[in-house]
Amino acid sequence: MIHYILQTLAFQLLFLVVYDLFLKRETFFNWNRVYLLITPILSFLLPLIQIEAIQQNIPEQFIIQLPAVIVGGTASEGITAAETTASFWNFGWESLWLFGVAISLLFFSFKLYKIFKLKNSGTRTQFEKLKLIILPKSDAAFSFFDTVFLGETLSETQKQNILLHERVHIQQYHSVDLLFFEALRIVCWFNPLVYVFQNRMELLQEFIADDKVASQKDRSSYYQDLLSQVFKTEKISFINTFFNHSLIKKRILMLQKSKSKKIFQLKYLVLIPVVCGMLVYTSCAQEAEGSATATTADYTTTSASKSEVIQNIEALKESIAAKGNLSSEEEKALKTLMVLTSDEGMNNLHFDAVKDQIEIPFGVIDKVPVYPGCEGLDAEETKKCFIQKISTFVGDNFELKNLNNTAIFGKQKIMATFVINREGAVVVKDIKADHAELQAEALRTLNLLPKMIPGEHQGKKVAVQYGLPIVFIVE
Repeated sequence: MIHYILQTLAFQLLFLVVYDLFLKRETFFNWNRVYLLITPILSFLLPLIQIEAIQQNIPEQFIIQLPAVIVGGTASEGITAAETTASFWNFGWESLWLFGVAISLLFFSFKLYKIFKLKNSGTRTQFEKLKLIILPKSDAAFSFFDTVFLGETLSETQKQNILLHERVHIQQYHSVDLLFFEALRIVCWFNPLVYVFQNRMELLQEFIADDKVASQKDRSSYYQDLLSQVFKTEKISFINTFFNHSLIKKRILMLQKSKSKKIFQLKYLVLIPVVCGMLVYTSCAQEAEGSATATTADYTTTSASKSEVIQNIEALKESIAAKGNLSSEEEKALKTLMVLTSDEGMNNLHFDAVKDQIEIPFGVIDKVPVYPGCEGLDAEETKKCFIQKISTFVGDNFELKNLNNTAIFGKQKIMATFVINREGAVVVKDIKADHAELQAEALRTLNLLPKMIPGEHQGKKVAVQYGLPIVFIVE
């Protein structure tokens, strides 16, 4: 989750940089409006997209990480390692986020209350198809959806300019844009970039309305009217305010600016390499946790550069030359490497000599091992069934009563590594835990696993190695 949020923030910042550097000074107002509406949505979607065609080709390790198993009291429940590591988020950051959302909703409700209070305090009238609320003893001027709020102290000339301006906001549904960003502010209250997006949209909407009105009357006289008065305004983030002191200078400068040449529309093409770069990043990036889910195996991976591989080969050659004769174990290890790296693969002439030493990566094996009862399923369903059966078996057979050490309490973690060999038998290779009693009970439990249907690769039965994290909750 944290990784996703950081990616979203980075993408939003990049989109804003592109807008500020290339687009915001151009007079393609409607194009810019679309840009500001779409790019925040893209920033949420792009981290979720992974295109296999451009993913990095990272070799998988031999060990597949199975879901963690939680054991506690008399009941047990298999959960994923991702859920285990996310407990801090579930009980900490999630509560903080919900608290922030609640506060943001309160502020939003207060803003709506202020609008309805003003609506009830004013005199209702109509101008063409626009609803007018005349506010007593006020010189405010703003619109919200199809309603324009005007202070009664404004002159008739000023009211005329304001109505022309606010009519553009209403006709183009600018309040919908601002409410969209208001919703983002509620959900992503912690994200300052959402506020920046909303400010950019607010200024752009003023440019759009000013441009429409100035085309109907003298442009110079229009911005002189902007300078002629100082107006009060309601500080509500999702209304279209006619006079906002911080925006007036920018609006006048944009009114004085000549229309951008159409050739400058090519600037929007800069979005293509930006989005492509984001897709490459999200397709190649991997979560730091590297843990499995209950439905999909997430492989722990390692990578080595070509130079490192060559260095290791050179070191191996020097070691062999210096030693001379190889031991039987060393010779088998070398033949295993030859089988795994040769074009013949399992058909290599050395296969029979080292078939018991060969372990094929789970990610490339033709047929994965099958747990009893999971026969006859397709490849994906076989994996799901295997994970579910392993989790259930360990949860049901691990006995906390066998732990005599009173120092064992609270959350305890074990990492077990086992192999399903060519005969389908489960062979425990390593168990890591803080207490010997935990190691012994994990070994006893794993040794009870039933015989599996072994995995196959290129028509040969091969061994596959697994890692199983187990979390014990001892009261």
